[in-house]
Amino acid sequence: MKKIVKGIGLMVLVGFALMGCSGKHSVFRPTASGRPYEMMVIMDNAQWESPAGRALFDVLDTDVPGLPQPERSFRISQIAPEGFDRIIKICRNIITADINPAIYTQTKLKFSRDVYAHPQIIMTIQSPSEDEFQQYVSSHAHVILDFFNKVEINRQIAALKGKHSRIVSEKVGEIFGSDLWVPESLDGIKTGRNFLWASDKRATANQNVVVYSYPYTDKDTFTKDHFVQMRDSVMRENMPGEREGSYMTTADSRFVDVRDFALRGEYAFEARGLWEVKGDMMGGPFVSQARVDVANGRVVVVEGFVFSPDKAKRNLMRQMEASLYTLRLPAEQHLEEITVTPSGVEENQ
Repeated sequence: MKKIVKGIGLMVLVGFALMGCSGKHSVFRPTASGRPYEMMVIMDNAQWESPAGRALFDVLDTDVPGLPQPERSFRISQIAPEGFDRIIKICRNIITADINPAIYTQTKLKFSRDVYAHPQIIMTIQSPSEDEFQQYVSSHAHVILDFFNKVEINRQIAALKGKHSRIVSEKVGEIFGSDLWVPESLDGIKTGRNFLWASDKRATANQNVVVYSYPYTDKDTFTKDHFVQMRDSVMRENMPGEREGSYMTTADSRFVDVRDFALRGEYAFEARGLWEVKGDMMGGPFVSQARVDVANGRVVVVEGFVFSPDKAKRNLMRQMEASLYTLRLPAEQHLEEITVTPSGVEENQ
């Protein structure tokens, strides 16, 4: 009798599992496989070797901006549709090439969430011909890269929400009236006047976040020259090097890339470049976001930088970049969900 009861119980559990798996965002989905910034491309072998496939490869193989050494945006794998089995189906990032003149009259990008695993994104590139596929992918390279970069940033933000440094959050609250999520490993804290530095000094690949503020004057505040000037002034005062007279500075302002963008509906300014310690042999990449705290008439800057000599820096920097997006200014403290919205790709319903 006990065996029968156990058997019935097992059947019930299996039944519930099967029912759950029929839902789009089921909790019974397996955990997606792969590491951040790994990409699986599902494309016919002949097409993959054609100009259409080479165009997609070139997009995904683009160097990450702002790093001192070339590092490609994604680690790329490819398999033909007939090899798209249950092992491949649970990859975290998938691009499927669907080239079919009988179905499509124009090329479109579409995506689906958590189809076979969680968290998972599958982008489908629908196109009527290989020529159109090639042209569209090449001209929309920034859309494809930005989409998957933001997908990975959102995954990192979700991880930070569940587990981040409470010490840094408290200090950012005390000094700036704001909140910030950074990895728990960043537990080395230094504070100054309107300044905070959090670092992981135990690791060989050292990650760092700095937060500082200064008065908001006018629109010229958000120019590259003004930003670099303010950054260098703050870093010289608060980030001395190990050697006497040494200090952190921007390596070469000519190679700092800046852009304006919208974050949660408000203006934000981003800068990417390289830092160095004047008077010492240290340096690496940084990325900064500057935002206006209207209520307090100031600019708040949050920056991530890495010191990782002779090692890969892509994932380390992108982890730091995800933390920047979690900054909540005083007027945003009510926000519970923090996500970065990709654009230019239609979601399958």
